[in-house]
Amino acid sequence: MTLAALALFAALGFSDSKTLAVQIHLDRAGFSCSTIDGQWGAKSERALRLYEYTRANARKPALAATPEQAYDRYFANAPDPFRIVEVTRADLDALVKIPDDPAERAKLGRMGYESIKEMFAERGHLSQIALAKMNPGVDWENVKPGLKLVIPDFPSIAEELAAGERGRPNRPKRPEAALVKVSISKSQVRAYGADGKLLALFPCSIAANKAKVPPHGELKVTSYVAWPNYTYTPDYTPPGKKVQRHIWPEGENCPVGVAWMGLNIPGYGIHGTPRPESIGFTGSHGCFRLANWNAARLYAMCRSGTKVVIEP
Repeated sequence: MTLAALALFAALGFSDSKTLAVQIHLDRAGFSCSTIDGQWGAKSERALRLYEYTRANARKPALAATPEQAYDRYFANAPDPFRIVEVTRADLDALVKIPDDPAERAKLGRMGYESIKEMFAERGHLSQIALAKMNPGVDWENVKPGLKLVIPDFPSIAEELAAGERGRPNRPKRPEAALVKVSISKSQVRAYGADGKLLALFPCSIAANKAKVPPHGELKVTSYVAWPNYTYTPDYTPPGKKVQRHIWPEGENCPVGVAWMGLNIPGYGIHGTPRPESIGFTGSHGCFRLANWNAARLYAMCRSGTKVVIEP
């Protein structure tokens, strides 16, 4: 670990700096804990175990008992996972205020970020609390152009989505998924290559109402959309009144996030969400929600026709 990274960790104030580093490196390897926060929990544990089994090449691995052991075993000599970024005037000008009224939302040009904290937390796959800890002393209510921030180094959402555009020259490269498995009980999405190798793990959220969960079995991706819009339909319309639907525009705060992979069951799909901290909890209407950065990465790995298997 570099001296700069050590100094950064000292400033963070996290109880376990190696935990933060392991979460970042696992995410960079394709094994996401969803929102990086420096706290070790079930999603981080699952990401580490699957990463270890994948590295073992079918041999039973000697599992690291703690994040500290995992860091020392796998990532001690890895490149510094952080970068310094600068807030620009364009970043500030891109911020929007999203109204509560559904009709007013439909008038927006874009459902983008509402704050610089939200914007740069998502760019670093971080919780907003972790971003603030990583950058102590920042007045988040009065951010000016030129402010320098430290965040984990990841491709941007735009770069990931460009990787999914198969015909685009010089696009970034992601391994192609031949199979996507969705585990209902584990609340996770896993992507596999044509050789059966596990390529990526993404925690997901599923419907609170189990009757709305798609049936177990084989499906496929039939629609494949970057920057989707969203048709809002109210949960309740009084008898005799016309249903007032509204089309909300694309953007990071669009209810379906930055990418939509529709399944061959009408109305169902895998998509992003503007609320990454909610991943792992129930609440979706039936679709499978991923953090926006993970939805963009999965989008880059899939195509129309990719096989999807829903498991218990």
